[in-house]
Amino acid sequence: RRMPNTASSLILNSPYKSPAAHWEFVEEGAPLARTRGRRAAGYMIADPKAKPYQDKGRFVPLPLVNQIRQRVDKWRAAGYPSITGITRTLLAHWQDDEQREFPFFFCQVEAIETLIWLIETPDAEKNGLDIGADGGVFARLCCKLATGSGKTVVMAMLIAWQAINRATYPRDGRFARHVFIVAPNLTVRERLAVLQPAVEKNYYDEFGIAPRSLRDKLHQAKVLIRNWHVLNWESQQKLKPKAKVDKRGAKSDAAYAREVLGELASARNLIVINDEAHHAWRVPAESKIKGVKKEEIEEATKWIGGLDRLHKTNGILNCFDFSATPFVPSGKKASEHALFDWIVSDFGLDDAIEAGLVKTPRTVVRDDSLPDAKTYQSRLYHLYNDPEVKDDLNRRAKEHESLPDLVTNAYALLGADWKFTKQQWNKHAAETPPVMISIANRTETAARIKYAFDHHHIPVASLCEAEGILHIDSQVLKKAEQQELESPARVTAAHAQDSESETRAHKITKQAQSAMLRGKVNTVGQPGQCGAAVQNVISVGMLSEGWDARTVTHIMGLRAFTSQLLCEQVVGRGLRRASYEINEKTGLFDAEYVNVFGVPFNFLPHAQGPDAPPPPPPKMVVKPVEEKKEFAIQWPNVIRIDRTYTPQLTLDWQQVTRLKLDAASTVQIAELAPTVSGKRDVSKIRDIDLAKLMKFR
Repeated sequence: RRMPNTASSLILNSPYKSPAAHWEFVEEGAPLARTRGRRAAGYMIADPKAKPYQDKGRFVPLPLVNQIRQRVDKWRAAGYPSITGITRTLLAHWQDDEQREFPFFFCQVEAIETLIWLIETPDAEKNGLDIGADGGVFARLCCKLATGSGKTVVMAMLIAWQAINRATYPRDGRFARHVFIVAPNLTVRERLAVLQPAVEKNYYDEFGIAPRSLRDKLHQAKVLIRNWHVLNWESQQKLKPKAKVDKRGAKSDAAYAREVLGELASARNLIVINDEAHHAWRVPAESKIKGVKKEEIEEATKWIGGLDRLHKTNGILNCFDFSATPFVPSGKKASEHALFDWIVSDFGLDDAIEAGLVKTPRTVVRDDSLPDAKTYQSRLYHLYNDPEVKDDLNRRAKEHESLPDLVTNAYALLGADWKFTKQQWNKHAAETPPVMISIANRTETAARIKYAFDHHHIPVASLCEAEGILHIDSQVLKKAEQQELESPARVTAAHAQDSESETRAHKITKQAQSAMLRGKVNTVGQPGQCGAAVQNVISVGMLSEGWDARTVTHIMGLRAFTSQLLCEQVVGRGLRRASYEINEKTGLFDAEYVNVFGVPFNFLPHAQGPDAPPPPPPKMVVKPVEEKKEFAIQWPNVIRIDRTYTPQLTLDWQQVTRLKLDAASTVQIAELAPTVSGKRDVSKIRDIDLAKLMKFR
């Protein structure tokens, strides 16, 4: 099944078709082997007995996903039997490439097909499938989609499928029109606003999710999007210590539902969508899991516990989870994680790289210095673990203290490559610069990195420009992401109205500052926004979900990476593509790259060697001149042409009998006399003279 490796990049498959080939790891130092057929669903874990430089990893399959994938393939080939007419219309519409400029990705269509198959086909079709559960009372189904593969579009397809079916078949209990979406932070919540059918530039219109004939039914959907923090609740036991101060006690389930759901409080049979669902796992709050912070356990418990309460009052028909990394801690070791047992569809990071849906990561293979004595890897491969670096970065050093020489050297190398990339982008008049992000292990390390750039200790002058550096205060940003405020402007307005109270003003000022930081962080790489000039981002820990600047080209990892899950989450912040234009010659996406130092990907396909092309520049933007707006020519968007047939009456004059007019037989004046007993009194004549009453010929 193996084929010669002649590809110039790791992109093998069309993003619009089922994968036809994949890469296989043979041995360290050897080229990856190109293999026919689709990769089986699963993931790689390290072999604890193998030496790092000899570890081929161990493949852990996902039997449930592989079983479902085969059955969905057969169901698709058979023409989608046993589904409603509306669902059939939607599936045909989603796969009608002639009506849309950009077809949906294969992984998007497969994900929604899988959910439709599970909900609509008879139970007999699902015999032998053991879909796991999280131990709760409502069902969960998870779609695993890599970062950048378009899961928000799949959510829009899911909502349209459910809402339009419900509007058409109101008695069919498999469908619902009330949708409650839970987001992991405020940034994601705001970006999910495109799932509201009535908002401007919603995804249903932008991507043509529903045919025009079904739009009215789609608008019957009621979609509520909330940050998970609104699900926070306290048990009676936790409220006991506060009883002397707060006499209110715990909220009833009904009151809790009214507070969380608002206008959906009276709805029954909700559809719940958990975005970034790897934050929502069922663990008792008292439990301690090695390597997992207490706040992470509390978040997961509050999230799921809140949904449990909503299920009691409103009923959850189905809960759909979406995540690129739906892992939960195994409870054994900090480095061990287990996938959700209810994953039913999988298009992982490896698949996304091979389809070109994301940037290809490039990690350090070797360098011209002495390698690590234990692993024979380049010391730049996992910088933090280097003996010269680890102890130094773990101490509470002052910000002015120099970084380890190896770290400074690494920044010089990665920075020089970043500078070259920027020069290439400038030649193409790019509107924003390429971006380097640094992930530090602690606040002191981040402060030292910032100081090194501010004082030009890194020998790349353009990367040290103050206006291009963004040092993220993780705690401030985290608090900002928990708020329900809409924008920095709203916070500032509130501050102006409350200026009489110094205490209140001080509090609002902090909120405004955190909101402004969030605004800058979230607009990195966006022309005309406050974060447009940012080119050097320094953060502690992992940047939160929702931060997906398309212009990230370089990543520096300066922290411990104890699992491949963590590696994928960190590098995922830089994987989103800048361009989605197909190369007409190959029918594939052109490769885009992100260069990575310090993040030890053991089992992820990555481009190797210096011969790979540099990161591609952003495409030139073509747009009309604002001053010539009055001369705009608008073309109608013709969806279809309806022909109306109107009968026409014709007359054959040759067949018509001629009418003869005789003046002598035409009455013009009539005289009338009163009559009694059949006798007329002619002395009392009254006439009707047409000449007098009307014009008459």
